[in-house]
Amino acid sequence: MPRFGLIGNPLRGSRSPRLFGAAYGGKYAYDLIEESDFAAAWSRFMREDYRAINVTAPFKQLAYAEVLASGGTIDGPVLKIGATNLIVKTPEGLSAHNSDFSGVILSVAESYFPGVFAACYREFGPRAHIKVHQFVRENLRERFPDVPQALVVGCGGAGRAAAVAAAEMGFDVALMNRTSEKAQQFADGLPEYGFLCVPFSDLKASIRECDLVIWTLPQPIPALDMLCADDFAGEEPGTRPDKILLEASYKNPSFTGNYLMMVENGGARYIPGTRWHLFQAAAGYSLMTGEPCDLGAMAEA
Repeated sequence: MPRFGLIGNPLRGSRSPRLFGAAYGGKYAYDLIEESDFAAAWSRFMREDYRAINVTAPFKQLAYAEVLASGGTIDGPVLKIGATNLIVKTPEGLSAHNSDFSGVILSVAESYFPGVFAACYREFGPRAHIKVHQFVRENLRERFPDVPQALVVGCGGAGRAAAVAAAEMGFDVALMNRTSEKAQQFADGLPEYGFLCVPFSDLKASIRECDLVIWTLPQPIPALDMLCADDFAGEEPGTRPDKILLEASYKNPSFTGNYLMMVENGGARYIPGTRWHLFQAAAGYSLMTGEPCDLGAMAEA
């Protein structure tokens, strides 16, 4: 029986085993491979009978480099992002994918077009995330009087996936990272997207100006204390959809308690990391197993 798993560090609190179990009714084993050293985690994946693995921080870029060096197959978004969170063993070699990218698109799509993923999944099965991507690209601009703006905070593996996903949906994207050189290097590598790099000192103004904020930092930062509800109200209430705040982390979210209340009082829609996790899992698990997953059971889990 093939096995599946997740490599990263730390993995305490991961919901992936429960989500994978729900997706396939407990049919397959899903292990947490927690190693402080990437080489040790990678070695376990390669030498044991794992058919596919998910990859989380801090190993996404290292895993991409391994697949690239092996001459494996690299999915289109992975080449742009430079990081993978899903690797499948195939007869032709390793195959790298990025379901974080799909998770962002599905999360945002469901907020603007409720029910679109379920409808596409019924019609197209495991290819549903591709169809949703096409649908959003064709229809998003009609919801806005001008080009919608996105701010991506953090340029790690999840942030890079979020930036490419937002640009692919049709947003003009600004990048913000605590190390500005890292954001600029990423932007310079993808000139076709025209990413704008902004300093952390502009956080308040940037959130006010953007329609979509994607927050990928792994823990809260003091700069959140500078924000207020008005920052999440949007610049032109009534003329464009409500601002959306999508957060990556579900184990240690930044927007809880008073911070979450601030977002909601400002009128923005908050999408928690659990939602992103659900959608990236729905897009990725079929690639891992070659079988459709049980969306209803996953949402319940």
